[in-house]
Amino acid sequence: MDFKKINNNIYWIGVNDRETYLFENLWPLPQGVAYNSYAIIDKKIAIIDTVKGSYESLYFDKLKSLLNGKKPDYLVINHMEPDHSGSIKRLIDIYPEITIVGNQKTVEFLKGFYGDFKNIHVVKEGDVLELGDCELEFYLTPMVHWPETMMSYEKKSKTLFSGDAFGGFGTLDGGIFDDELNIDFYEYETLRYYSNIVGKYAQMVVAAVSRLSKLDIKTICATHGPIYRTNPAKIVQDYIKWSNYQTEKGVVIVYGSMYGNTKMMAEAISKGLKDSGIKDIIIHDVSKTHLSYIIADIWKYKGVILGSCAYNQKIFPPMEQLLSFYENAKPKNHVLGIFGSYSWSGGAVSRLKEFSQKIGWEVVEPVIEVRHSPREVDIDECIKLGIEVGKRI
Repeated sequence: MDFKKINNNIYWIGVNDRETYLFENLWPLPQGVAYNSYAIIDKKIAIIDTVKGSYESLYFDKLKSLLNGKKPDYLVINHMEPDHSGSIKRLIDIYPEITIVGNQKTVEFLKGFYGDFKNIHVVKEGDVLELGDCELEFYLTPMVHWPETMMSYEKKSKTLFSGDAFGGFGTLDGGIFDDELNIDFYEYETLRYYSNIVGKYAQMVVAAVSRLSKLDIKTICATHGPIYRTNPAKIVQDYIKWSNYQTEKGVVIVYGSMYGNTKMMAEAISKGLKDSGIKDIIIHDVSKTHLSYIIADIWKYKGVILGSCAYNQKIFPPMEQLLSFYENAKPKNHVLGIFGSYSWSGGAVSRLKEFSQKIGWEVVEPVIEVRHSPREVDIDECIKLGIEVGKRI
C-alpha cells in the first residue's frame, strides 16, 4: 500500500481527500486536502494522529501493510479535531492493547468525542516517551488552534510533528515532501489555512514558535500539507511573519455592488493606486470571491480598501460577513480606505466607519459616500483615495 518513508524510522501513512467540498463546512477545497498520519517503527511502535473517519478503510490498509503483522504500542494524539481523531475508535477496536498518549486536555476531549478508554498515558510539557533509539519529547501548544493541541519532537531524527501548525490545504499529489511539490501553490494555501483558521490565535502561535526555537528541527511533519525536509526554516519564518502581522507592500480592494456603481468606484480607486506606484493591487467582488481568499490576501498586504452599496438601510450582506470575521480575528498593521454608495438610504459607509473603530486600523481620507451613480467629481475623489492609500503603504 501507499505508505511512504520519511527517514529510517518514520513513515507517512496519510490519505488524500479529493471529495470534500468545504473544509469544516466553510472553506473551499478546489485542490482537496491531505490528512497526514505518521508511524515511528522502533522497538516500540508509535502512531502519530489518525485521519478523518470517512477514510479509515484506506488508512488501515496502509497501516496494516506497513506494520506487517506487528502491533502498535502507542497512539500519540497531537490534536483532537475529528479530521485527525476520526479513526481512533476503529484503531482501538483493532489494537485494544494500544496506549493513548496525550495531555490532560486531550483526555477530556477524547472522552467527550469517543467515550472512555482504559490505556491512557498523560504527558506534560517536556515529558519524553522512549521508543528505543527514538525518543518523543512533548510540547504543549494550547490554542494553536484548539485548547488541547501539542507537538511531538523526535530527538534522534530531529523531526517535529506539529499538528495543524504549519499545515495547509491541497492534496499531496505524487510526492509528500516540499522538494517534490509545487511549493508556491502550497505556500498560498498554507497562508489561506493560517489566516482563516489559525490567525485569530496569532499571539499563541508566536509563543509556541518561540518555545520551539531551541530545537534543531530537520523535518516538519504537519497534519495537513507537505512535509518540510529541504527548508523547514522557511515555513517557520512564514508563521512568525504572519503571526506578527508583518504585511507586504500591496493593496486589496474589496467591494460589494448590486448594479455596478460601487464597482465603478473601485476601478477608479485602483487607478489612483497605480498612479501612486503600487503594483500589487488585488480587487475582489465580495459576492463572487469566497471569503477565505479575501481573508488570505488581506492578511498578506498592508493596504485594505473596503466599499459597499447600501442594502435595506444596512451594509451589503456579503460585506457584513467579511467585517464580522475581522472584528473577531482582529489582525493588526493595516491601513484602511472606505467608500460606498446608496440610492435612498445609507447604511454601508456608516457600518464601515464603525468597523474601523472596532478594528483599530488607520483610516485614510477621503472617506467617500456617493448617492445614486458616481459623477466625475466622485470619480476624482476615488482616484485621490487610491493615491492617498498608496502614499501610506
